[in-house]
Order: sequence, then structure tokens, then C-alpha cells
Amino acid sequence: MNDTSTLQPVRKAAQQVRPPAGEKKVTTLTEHIVEVVSDSGEGAQRCGQSLGAIAARMGNGVWTVEIIPAEIQPPARSIAGASGNRVRLGSGRVTNGGDEADLVVAFNEQVLIGRVRAGELKPGCIILLESMWRDDRDPKIAASYVETCKQLVAEGYKVYEIPMERECRPLITDPRRGKNMFALGMLCSIYSLDLQPARDQITFAFRKKDEKVVKANHALLEAGYKWAEANLDFKFRIPAVRATEPQIVINGNTALALGTLASGMEICAMYPITPATSASHYLSEVFEKVGGIVHQAEDEIAACSFAIGASYAGKCAVTITSGPGYSLKQEALGLAVMGEIPLVVVNVQRGGPSTGLPTKAEQGDLLTAMFGSHGDAPKVVMAASTIEDCFYSMITARKIAETFNMVVVVLSDANLATSQQPFRRPQFSETWLAPPVDQSAVSEGVTPYDWDGATGLARRVVPGQPNGMHCLTGLAHDRLSHVAYDPEINEEAIRHRSLKLAALQKTLKTPPLFGGEDGDLLVVGWGSTKGAIEEAVERLRTEGCKVSSMHLRFLQPLPAGIKEVLQRFKKVMTIEGNWCDRPEDEIIDETNRRYSALAMLLRARYLVDVDCWSEVQGQPIKPGTIYRVIRENLENEARK
Repeated sequence: MNDTSTLQPVRKAAQQVRPPAGEKKVTTLTEHIVEVVSDSGEGAQRCGQSLGAIAARMGNGVWTVEIIPAEIQPPARSIAGASGNRVRLGSGRVTNGGDEADLVVAFNEQVLIGRVRAGELKPGCIILLESMWRDDRDPKIAASYVETCKQLVAEGYKVYEIPMERECRPLITDPRRGKNMFALGMLCSIYSLDLQPARDQITFAFRKKDEKVVKANHALLEAGYKWAEANLDFKFRIPAVRATEPQIVINGNTALALGTLASGMEICAMYPITPATSASHYLSEVFEKVGGIVHQAEDEIAACSFAIGASYAGKCAVTITSGPGYSLKQEALGLAVMGEIPLVVVNVQRGGPSTGLPTKAEQGDLLTAMFGSHGDAPKVVMAASTIEDCFYSMITARKIAETFNMVVVVLSDANLATSQQPFRRPQFSETWLAPPVDQSAVSEGVTPYDWDGATGLARRVVPGQPNGMHCLTGLAHDRLSHVAYDPEINEEAIRHRSLKLAALQKTLKTPPLFGGEDGDLLVVGWGSTKGAIEEAVERLRTEGCKVSSMHLRFLQPLPAGIKEVLQRFKKVMTIEGNWCDRPEDEIIDETNRRYSALAMLLRARYLVDVDCWSEVQGQPIKPGTIYRVIRENLENEARK
């Protein structure tokens, strides 16, 4: 589909940029946001990821965000089919994908139109556009390209037409599969990045390919660099500070997988589902080297049941999924709760309900994670907030699962799953691992569910343990694991399973505040919104606003001290990636408004009037958007 209608309104007239000859001035920046977009299969995602890795090697702060179309393989040259990567480069630490892009590399004008319509480009954005379509054999395609260029220039964008196909053809048989590395070379030139780290990154990325492939991509990289040096009239430099400690650059799913390895868990049972699959794919490549097993089951229910069986046998297993898969696991999770079997469940959230938005980000599964099972089924629920946190959350989750013999749910989302960020290379600690399973004989008189009256905890008894043999059941049972329907016994068991949440809560610290200890407004968030919220809050504080934020890692149980923190602020609101009704809608009032998930929890728990704002556009919430929302909120309060 070729369509150039309804581009953004004209901002200002401008002439199409033509690169002049002469010495280029290097402009120093504190940060820049780059997008590389193409049809699916043209390598724009790899180009963006490689750019991020190269910049991180040189000491820049980096955050990358994958641009993924809704369809697995959308038609070529379709407006909704943009596939690629956003890369935010900074001179300091970068915690989110930022606002609109400063520079875009596009392999055709149609995917570019999609980004323009989505409002993802800044006014005056620099556009490097593949020029091959200007002379396409199909007159409609050529006309579409020419008209798009005219509109973009009229709207104030700085358009550079780049002959990528022509320049790549002498170096590779299929330029469509090589221009991404040519584009990478151009970007290395534009951002004054050294070529040697770029060569090293390409060697790493194609390490499983033939040496000829590596050499060809090196040649494409160097050709793009030379072309940009000779033909582009601009160049940037983002000062970098090389890290004093070893760093790694990975996405959230890889961090989850590495955290699984580091935690000492040895079994992952899964069924493929977007956007969680790459975590188990990475584990399948490396797990066997350290004695682990990845089991791909026939469906999500079987995967969860397999993991429960492995944990019952004495291990602590993890099952990794996304929203629809988590729903399918609910009955099996009820069995794990009833049997008090340790289990870690990772839910990499995506848009819903039903198939929903499989490739897009959302925070819609919080209440499902907490209350989804039938009956009273207490579970620990944690939410990772950064790429680094994805790693360490798995270690914490395994420890809690085995200490309390509980199901622990770790919530991530599509934003964290595919985003990359450098962080300090973890230094392995023996304390991350569980001690060997206690297989000593069970003392006389100790029962399989010998609940402690204060904490609800009981010793874990594994199959084959002398004097500990019993029949595990999903039915209501007594301390001997005998099926029992007596009212008192059922209530006793529910009480003790609930006490374990209270016992864990006593060990949790009050979340720290970002900003002042009191003020006009406190913003509360959870999960992947942390970096964007804190960036917006920091900007507002520099303007003199008395606003702070608090980010929750534990959602069930909630740590102690939160109510006291909420009461120190004149107003409290949550910012989340799940739905809440808009007060400005004519039909909405205080009696029927739906609150976002965390706001609902805080209101119910602490009886504090917590307001909320949310966005569910399938994209990470931008710091600029949060800044605007908070600013408007403060101004509205001041007018009252």
C-alpha cells in the first residue's frame, strides 16, 4: 500500500538538503535519539542493536527500543509494517527510550510515513532515506516516493536521499540484506564512533556465520562510513566516559535468562509465546553447559505442570510466558499454591486481552498475577524495573520461592524484553545459590505440612526423604497431607498459606523516594516506567516543582511504610501502562470510574485518595508525556 496522505501538519517551509563539499563541523551533543526503520527482514533491528552496543563499548549511555510491526511478516512497503530499532545515545546514563527521534534512517518512504504519523519524529528531524525508489520501474512507487519527499521537506524535515542500494551492490549479491551494515557505517561516521569497535561488534554478531560473511559485512560497514564522511554535511559527537568496571549490554529477556543461570535454577519449562520466547531461546543455547535443562512442552499448561513436578522432586524450576500463557497456567498454579511447591513464573507482559497486541508493551497483568487463580491462592508478585533488575529479580525470586515454598511471579514486559542497556557486569556470589536440598531423615513427629503458628512456614519434604513420604494432593488437606474437608482444617491451611505473605512483608524495606521526602505530588509507579518517570520528575524538580516519585518492586506483599510516605504528600497519583477511565469523559464520575491497577491497590490498602493516569498505546510511555501530565496535574491543583 502506498499512501502519502495525512502526514503531520506543515511546520515550516524548507529546502531539500544537498550535502555541500568542504570541512564538516562536529557538533557536540549531550544526547541524541536515532531510529532505523525498514521492512521486516532487511536488518534494521540488527543495525540499531549494533549501534547501541558500539556506543556502549565507547562509554556512552544507551537505551534501545525495538520497533516491531503488529504482523509477523507484513507486506513490503506498508505504512504499518515498520520494523527496526530506536537508539537513545547519551553522554551519561540513559534509563529509557526518550521522546521523539532526532535522526531517522529509513529504507523506504512508506515505513517512514508510519513513524511520522505516529508522532515519533521531532520537528526538523534529520531523515536519511534510501533513494532507490525515486527511479523505481513502477511509476506509482516512484511517484509516491517523490511526493513523500516533497511533503517531508515542506514540513520542515531535513531530508537526505542516500543511494544505499547502489553503493552496496558492488559489495554484496543481495543489497537488501547488506544495506543495514552500510547504514551502520554511516551512523558510526555521523556520531564519531570508532570503526574498530564496530568491526568487533560485527564479528561478534556474525560469529556463527562463514568468515566470508563477516568480511562482507566489514566491507559494507567501511563503505557506509566512507560515504558519510565524503557526502554528508553534518557530524555529531556525544562525549563518553568509559566505564571503570566491566559492563555488559543485553536486553531484558537475556537478563532474565542470565539471572536464571545465576540463581542456581536448573530447569526451565516453557512454550513459545511473544514477547517472552527469546529468554528461553537464550537458555536453550547455554543451559546445558551448566547442567540445566530447557523443556519445551506441548502447551502452556504442560509447561507449568512440568515445572511444578520438577520443583516437587527437589529442584526449583521456572516457567517463562506472556499474558495469554499465564492465563492458561492458572489451574496448575493453584496446585502449586495448595501443595506449597516452590515455583518461579515469569510473565513478560504484552497488550491484551485475547491475542491483543502480541508485539507491543503493556502493564495489564498485575491484578491477574495477584488474584487470577480460583479460590484463595496467595502468591508473591515482583516487577522488574530495569534491564539490570531483570537479572537480579530472578535470583531474589528463587530465594523467596524456596524459603517460603511459594509461587513467585516476576513481571516484565515487552519494553524491557527487547530494550538494551549497559550495566555493570555481575560478579557471581555463592550467596545467590540455594543450599543443597536437605535430604536428611525427617524427625519423628514432623508432618509434611508442619506449619509454624506465627509465620506459616513448614519444612520442605521431597520425595524419597526418609520418614517424609506422603501423598501430595491438590485437594484440601491436613498437616499429614490427607484429604480433609473439615471446616477447621481447611481454614487452618488457608490461614497458614496467607501468613507466609505476612512473614515476607516483615523483611521488606520501604521503597526509597526519588526527590524530596514530602511535597505537593508523589508519583508512584512499577515496572518498566521507572526511568521515564524519574526523568520527568527530575526535570520538574529543576523547575522548582515539589514532586517526587516512588517505584515499587514488590506488589504482593506491599512493603511496610508506604502509607506513611503517601500521607506526607498533598496529592498522590500513579502512572501506569494499563487502563484507567478518563475523568473528562462525559459519562465518567467518581461512582463509576475504573482506576488503573496499582492505584486501585493503593486506594484499597491504605485508604488514601490516589489518583491515576495511564496510557495503553502499545509503546513505552515517554518522559516528555509524563512531564506534561504531571505539570498539568500540578497546575490544576494550584487553581483549586
